[in-house]
Amino acid sequence: MGIATLEAKRRQRCGTAAARALRHQGLIPAILYGHGQEALPLAVSREALLEAIGSGAHMLALKVDGQEEQVLIRDIQYDTFGDELIHVDFARVASDELISIEVPLELHGTAKGVLGGGVLNQPLHRLAIQCLAGNIPDVIRVEISNLDINDAVHVRDLVLPPGVKTNVPPDTVVVMVHPPKAEEVVTAAPAEEAAAEPELIRGRPTEEAEEAEETPRMDEKQPKSEKA
Repeated sequence: MGIATLEAKRRQRCGTAAARALRHQGLIPAILYGHGQEALPLAVSREALLEAIGSGAHMLALKVDGQEEQVLIRDIQYDTFGDELIHVDFARVASDELISIEVPLELHGTAKGVLGGGVLNQPLHRLAIQCLAGNIPDVIRVEISNLDINDAVHVRDLVLPPGVKTNVPPDTVVVMVHPPKAEEVVTAAPAEEAAAEPELIRGRPTEEAEEAEETPRMDEKQPKSEKA
């Protein structure tokens, strides 16, 4: 399979201000390193780079000063919001070189458990693999059509291309179908037949009440005075 060619030019200035100026010109700051050679600051077309990334390319033929080098897209940096591409790292690589890289996992089909109301969950979206640089797959296909509720695809179930290996634990879940979520039933509390009467709180007697207690009522019999 052929690889795309990406034109690059050397950067004369580095730093935040210079990088910002490049991006205003539709260029992306880049760095090329590897194979014991000096790191080389570069600038590449944003449009051409996005096209290569969108095609799923991992390797490119990077053309600098009329010379081509096979490179691996090692790191892509975006801004804080994840919207704007701001930097890319390229690593020199040979086609027969054994490398480690992550590739996307691509789901195919519709799980029958989902058709039955289940919920699809994919914990693993990229798989770390080892292979020759010239044999990097664009994606690893994951068939999910036969997944029923509570079924799962593990790393051990994946069909890897020839010459591709992974050190990810075989029991790692790639995708599974959970049972349907039970609907939460909210039961209203029964209305009370009658409102509870407020509790009578006996507080400290008022001054009027105290005076009333000290003053005898007219109908109370007064003790007869003793005769002198």
